Amino acid sequence: MTALNYNSAAALRSFLDEEGLGMRKKYGQNFLINPQTRQALADALGASTGDEAWEIGPGLGAMTAALLEKKLKVRAFEIDSGFIRVLKRIFSGEKDFTLVEGDVMKTWQNQKPAPFLLGNLPYNVAAALLADLIENGVTFTRMVVTVQKEVALRMAASSGSSDYSSFSVLCSSAYNVKPLMLIRPSSFFPRPNVDSMGVLLEKKEAASPPKVFYSLVRALFASRRKTIKNNLSVFLSSRMQNAPDVCAAILEENGLSGKERAEELPYDAFVSIAKSIESMRV
Repeated sequence: MTALNYNSAAALRSFLDEEGLGMRKKYGQNFLINPQTRQALADALGASTGDEAWEIGPGLGAMTAALLEKKLKVRAFEIDSGFIRVLKRIFSGEKDFTLVEGDVMKTWQNQKPAPFLLGNLPYNVAAALLADLIENGVTFTRMVVTVQKEVALRMAASSGSSDYSSFSVLCSSAYNVKPLMLIRPSSFFPRPNVDSMGVLLEKKEAASPPKVFYSLVRALFASRRKTIKNNLSVFLSSRMQNAPDVCAAILEENGLSGKERAEELPYDAFVSIAKSIESMRV
């Protein structure tokens, strides 16, 4: 493995210049140069020697190196062609390193799932990727992701809080979500304009929610100012003709007045409504 000083912004800047590489804003590229934080994230993953792990967005391989030092089998997903070239050279000869080239949103489906996932994710990738994986039934024993602070708060939010959203419910459907640490901009190169957070997601042992669950959650949050009665009626009307009657029956069955809004409902309420819908064969 080629040595590279991952702890120095100056060293990384010099390396990028030598390689003719630049940071591409559209990919949300920021290297984590704080070694203590990198170690804490790698440790939080809880993987042991020989375990397989996916890594999303390895960049120049700082976290990759930490995972390989733990004797993990790493499958890294990288979209940047310049970083791909460098990663191949840095980790050449590493038998436990596999590089998947291209957009992870388009390549993960062709890869064997692993028990663990680690990633430094920009907002759009975090939300879209987690949603894609969860809704397709692909879950990990443990995931550790670094995201913008506001995204982390949404992932871990409980009903009734200002951060609670359909994304919160989505994450709750598969994982117990726990914020790990606040990561200041000074821990990255280049420095982002916002704080980040490391987040731990541990797989729930509970059964998966009904099939209609995910589309239901999106529908109930679609118009946040409207009551769940209004949003549920719209959702049901696209599936059946007697939607108003069915809506009233579902609300009564679940002990809801219909005047509630989606952000007031806990995760279990969404599951219960979804089960009612499926039992009525909507």
